[in-house]
Amino acid sequence: ISDLPAAGSAPEWMSEKAISIGQYFVASGVYTVFGVSLPVSGAPRFQHHLFHDLEKLYGGMWDLVEDPYEHARKMIDHIDKKRRALGIDKKRERVLMDMADRQKLEAA
Repeated sequence: ISDLPAAGSAPEWMSEKAISIGQYFVASGVYTVFGVSLPVSGAPRFQHHLFHDLEKLYGGMWDLVEDPYEHARKMIDHIDKKRRALGIDKKRERVLMDMADRQKLEAA
């Protein structure tokens, strides 16, 4: 999942459940942006683990951004980076294929 051009977002604190869902995203390899501070601001080592080390372990990580425009920009930048890595960031001609065309591909 960590190679996909996707990101998770929780722009506002609704409940503790938002953190657990976000952690599920991160552990699944998804870059996840939270809109308000997490309750780890007093623990710099743990905060570093959440914001940097988890990416090495799972491919996903947390990020904190309160400004909604910066929040969206970080997500878009991350998605663009993943699209470049997959080589799907360039415009290509789209080809509509019917079943016969697909079967030719599978046979090759």
